[in-house]
Amino acid sequence: MDALISYLDAKKETHLEALKEILRVPSVSTSPEHKGDIDSLAEHLRTHLEAIGMDSATVHKTPGNPIVTAEWLHAEDAPTVLIYGHYDVQPADPLELWETPPFEPTQKGDRLYARGASDDKGQSFIHVCALEAWLATEQRLPVNVKILLEGEEEIGSPNLVPFLEENQSWCSCDTVLVSDTAMFGKDQPSITVGLRGLAYLEVHVEGPSRDLHSGVYGGAAPNPATILSDLLSQCIDSKTGKVLIPGFYDDVLELTNAEEEAVHALPFSLDAYKDAIGIQDVVGEAEYTVHERVSSRPTFDVNGLWGGYQGEGAKTVLPATAGAKVSMRLVPNQEPTVIADKFESFIHSIAPDSVRVNVIHHHGGSPVVMDLTSDPIQKAAQAFKEVYQKDVFFTREGGSIPIIADFKRVLGVDSVLMGFGLNEDGLHSPNESFSVEDFFRGREVSARFLAHMATKTS
Repeated sequence: MDALISYLDAKKETHLEALKEILRVPSVSTSPEHKGDIDSLAEHLRTHLEAIGMDSATVHKTPGNPIVTAEWLHAEDAPTVLIYGHYDVQPADPLELWETPPFEPTQKGDRLYARGASDDKGQSFIHVCALEAWLATEQRLPVNVKILLEGEEEIGSPNLVPFLEENQSWCSCDTVLVSDTAMFGKDQPSITVGLRGLAYLEVHVEGPSRDLHSGVYGGAAPNPATILSDLLSQCIDSKTGKVLIPGFYDDVLELTNAEEEAVHALPFSLDAYKDAIGIQDVVGEAEYTVHERVSSRPTFDVNGLWGGYQGEGAKTVLPATAGAKVSMRLVPNQEPTVIADKFESFIHSIAPDSVRVNVIHHHGGSPVVMDLTSDPIQKAAQAFKEVYQKDVFFTREGGSIPIIADFKRVLGVDSVLMGFGLNEDGLHSPNESFSVEDFFRGREVSARFLAHMATKTS
């Protein structure tokens, strides 16, 4: 291990420059004009994996963006780790809010600014560097490793699940290693053991055949904007935070005692929380802590709302249409399609006859929870502690990584969510960044984790 750590130390700047090269590619999966960039980066990653000594590095074409795989399977009688990451990124918009060019990585102190620096190019490249160090110093890996990198995570991974199902034999493993989450705080290593699911929908309310003069028609003609607001307000109790959709909580799985203890062990300052996001007070279910509300309780939120005149000044109209985008974060045992259907049924049941309502189902993802006492998670915690010299927190995260539930369903294994990001990284926002120090330390954590996975637990 000493030679490996020395190698990682000597290669710090080389690995950072290699990451910067990847970050310069605008691999935006939501934009068709960047298809060429996506394809180019997939081939670059394949070449890089081959160059560090991985076998069978391949770019797999899909109906959408390519999937890149590689393997090293020469550790006889050792477990197999599947390393997953995504090389696509969110759009950089709004560009005017970036302080540095989003696709020209810029280092300021300890932070590297670029779109994808943390989500997920920087974090997933950590493991590539660890594999390189093992192969360069030992000419072997301590365990069998498969790499799976996709280019569609930011658009819901439409082609990854079919790939898993069609290549189940190749994808088989003992655990999946993923770095696409955050640590609890700076210098506080954390392993995520639960993710909320997601049901995402759109609601359109249609009224009159055209926008109407509010003076001539107001009071008699239905107003879709007002009606939509009323429909949405009936979905949640603003005072208690309870979702009012019938049957919404029917299948909610409450925390176990061990999970409650892990949540309550997390340090928390309500004042610091409010200051960090600029709010006067928190909302939600008073009987649950803030940590529980944002990680292990289901929610209903309006993500977008439109209708009527949006320009400067006044224009007195009744809009012909109004719309909203809504999301519901889900917890274990809640099925996205079931919850989406319940929402649609409820909206139609309370909508007045004066308007037409259309509900559009978008993507969703199942919630997932891992056993924090499992051998791979405990070995990941050991690797974290050896590098950061601190005990590891086990957390649930409020966001969703739908593919984690698919790994569990298709491959029958849990994932190790070994995140090196921080909430301050600004994922999906202008000026996304990643700690250079955590990039460097992450390489050693990953290398140590692979070594621990090779040891049998008595």
